[in-house]
Amino acid sequence: MGNAMRTDVVIVGCGHGGAQAAIALRQRKFAGSIAMIGEEPELPYERPPLSKDYLAQEKPFERIMIRPAAFWAEREVEMLTGRRVVTVDPQAHVVTTDDGTTIGYGQLIWATGGHPRRIACEGHDLAGVHSVRSRADVDRMIAELGSTERVVVIGGGYIGLEAAAVLSKLGKRVTVLEALDRVLARVAGEALSRFYEGEHRAHGVDVRLGARVERIAGTDGRVTGVALADGEIIAAEMVIVGIGILPAVEPLMAAGAEGGNGVAVDEHGRTSLPDIFAVGDCALHANGFAGGMAIRLESVQNANDMATTVAKAITGEPEAYHAVPWFWSNQYDLRLQTVGLSTGHDRAILRGDPASRSFSIVYLKQGRVIALDCVNAARDYVQGRALVLTRATADPDRIADSNTALKELSGP
Repeated sequence: MGNAMRTDVVIVGCGHGGAQAAIALRQRKFAGSIAMIGEEPELPYERPPLSKDYLAQEKPFERIMIRPAAFWAEREVEMLTGRRVVTVDPQAHVVTTDDGTTIGYGQLIWATGGHPRRIACEGHDLAGVHSVRSRADVDRMIAELGSTERVVVIGGGYIGLEAAAVLSKLGKRVTVLEALDRVLARVAGEALSRFYEGEHRAHGVDVRLGARVERIAGTDGRVTGVALADGEIIAAEMVIVGIGILPAVEPLMAAGAEGGNGVAVDEHGRTSLPDIFAVGDCALHANGFAGGMAIRLESVQNANDMATTVAKAITGEPEAYHAVPWFWSNQYDLRLQTVGLSTGHDRAILRGDPASRSFSIVYLKQGRVIALDCVNAARDYVQGRALVLTRATADPDRIADSNTALKELSGP
């Protein structure tokens, strides 16, 4: 390839954001050349099923691909998979990959997401210690399941809890270690945390709160257990580390992009570097649903909507990013749907009875609805979206009454 290759739009990252950027450009009749560069060998695929139905082996890989191979070929999107961009030269408009290929670009879309945060203790690199971020990660786990009876999950966020649910359903003895005093502490209110702790315990998962990991123990290079700060060693043939991601933005930061926890972008997804945009998990943006605070949002919704925003900017019809955040999580027979961001709420109103396994929590800030967590309560989720979008005020007693439809509650 050498220096000969030049592409109108280069997309770095083949996840949800990168795929949607290419799709949206072609939908908007962008006629220039498009190339996608991805460090994994696969064509773009969905990540959420990795910790759910793909790990459970209920969905084959073909069914989690974002589009079939023919789709990309028909739309003339060139796929450069199995390589990683290591440097960006914003003045020359050139990226270089780890195999030495240089590719010129007119516009660059950075959609690399993040890499799993490694646990910084002895034994983190033993065989049998896994993260859940790529198909290869989960394929390695699946290959080891036959010789695994006991699993320790480090981290009580969504990924850890989803993996724990799947593995306990597969008959494994699972222990979840959460350093804080509740699971889902960073993303949900206490009532939801306590509900999920109870559900996991009812399914036989040993949920430990305030657990401090000292080291991962092993023999002959393979994990045998996890040692806690109090001296206890929990035996395990497999350890899953789910303690968040680090945004994959090193080449952009080295090239002088503004940012810190991610690369900073404006309301159109532009970075501080000329002709370079960023979308998805790695993009630090001021979010109207977080009171204008600069945040990174790790969700498919955010990746897709930011990608569409960037495609609009590139095709000359700019429109500021203002999409309602939403998320979901499947654990056992529970479908959690979240709309809005509950961070900074000053009141949480329970709607329905958690014992019925169908309920919602409505989060208020200064009397206005900012978010909902809905467990097996799809109607609340659908109707609650409008309340979040308009930051509605409503009588707390009516919010709490599950016989009153949320669509009936909207104030100024």
